[in-house]
Amino acid sequence: MTWLKPVQIDTGAQATFNEFLRDLEARLLDPATDRHMLTRDLLAQTMYARSYPDLLADAPLAALNLDPRNVTFEAEYYMATDAEKFAAVKPLLWLWKNLDLTPLGQNPVTGIPVRRLLAERIFRRVGRNFKCWQNVEFSVGYNMEVGDDVVVHRHVLLDDIGGIELHDGASISDYVNVYSHTHSVLDGPDVTLRRTVIGRGARITYHSTILAGSVVSDDAMLATHALLRGDIPPHGIAMGLPARTTRYKIRPKLDVHVDARTHPHDAGRKANPQFPDPTPTRPARRQRLIW
Repeated sequence: MTWLKPVQIDTGAQATFNEFLRDLEARLLDPATDRHMLTRDLLAQTMYARSYPDLLADAPLAALNLDPRNVTFEAEYYMATDAEKFAAVKPLLWLWKNLDLTPLGQNPVTGIPVRRLLAERIFRRVGRNFKCWQNVEFSVGYNMEVGDDVVVHRHVLLDDIGGIELHDGASISDYVNVYSHTHSVLDGPDVTLRRTVIGRGARITYHSTILAGSVVSDDAMLATHALLRGDIPPHGIAMGLPARTTRYKIRPKLDVHVDARTHPHDAGRKANPQFPDPTPTRPARRQRLIW
């Protein structure tokens, strides 16, 4: 049961928006569509209300930065990024990021369905009724696996370079950070990738952080400002720095799909061939000096 209510807008505006969404979906489905040109043309229209050629003639710096072929992403500098996979999704990620800066992206009536269309062509998997609000960042996008009825709120970072699973009904609140890679404290370039899993109906609340390899079980919750570097059992509520499970939801017996106590954990894959050996989980404690 949802606590949200339906909201209607002017029927003429809704009809115009629906036509735009149908046209965008058709162009995305057409294998002949050049997604770089689609992105630059759509951004020129929505950001500057001009055609791309006209914008290029009068304001080349503005125009050239709309074309994904002229920009780079942070992920392109990482050894762990699959260049071929990222090239396929890069123009759509650029479109997503920049539309969020426009009224079209800030308006839920248009922004949410546009992101859903893009997610279907960026993510490894996305289920029904995916709802993503504005200003969400991904590392590569192609390592996202999203179930049905998942909600991601504003200003979330989903570092999916090592893989992130959001199972059915998961909710990610504003300003959450979810990571799937770690750096050795001894050598920053020593990077390990670990898949992070968030189970069905789990709630990750405001300003909390989940570190790579963590498993959040079904119906679990991570409290506000908590830092999780491990697991949360089914129905558990974890809080603190680092987070510890201190309470449990009172529930009738439920079928549990993701249970951190038995769910497979990612053993980790090294991202930098210069550091092939397993990274110590923690450095040795410094001995106390007595003078």
